[in-house]
Amino acid sequence: MGNTNTQSSSFPAAKLLRRIMAIVYDLFLLAAILFLATALANAVNQGKAIDQNSPYIILLDIYLISISFLYFGWFWTHGGQTLGMKTWKIKLINNDSHRITWKQVLIREITAVASWLFFGLGFFWSVFDEQKRCWHDISSNSTLIDLRHTENQ
Repeated sequence: MGNTNTQSSSFPAAKLLRRIMAIVYDLFLLAAILFLATALANAVNQGKAIDQNSPYIILLDIYLISISFLYFGWFWTHGGQTLGMKTWKIKLINNDSHRITWKQVLIREITAVASWLFFGLGFFWSVFDEQKRCWHDISSNSTLIDLRHTENQ
């Protein structure tokens, strides 16, 4: 497929507020998907909720984490934008101007979770970074760019 991403040098980096707004938007969409996935799991479990004492709780957790991973991963590897990112006009690109890989998705998602676990420090890092990068941008060799100025060209 080759070079399908926008060159990062011609677009400004997405700022923290736009990132957070896209995350909030995507979390609403992902919550709806996870509700449906949980309902399906409960249906398979003879209509009963899988509680914390169930031997299937680990399978449910893996199932839901996998769906979350696939939600972001599929969008990022197929165009670089989730629905929230499209709404807020930001795009994820590989720093080497190629498509985002599944390896980058994995690194990005693990680092983003770690960023939240450290009280959001990995996200607030972008306020002080010259290139406006969060920890997950740095670790995954990717950049989140702001596409708004392309509308006027």
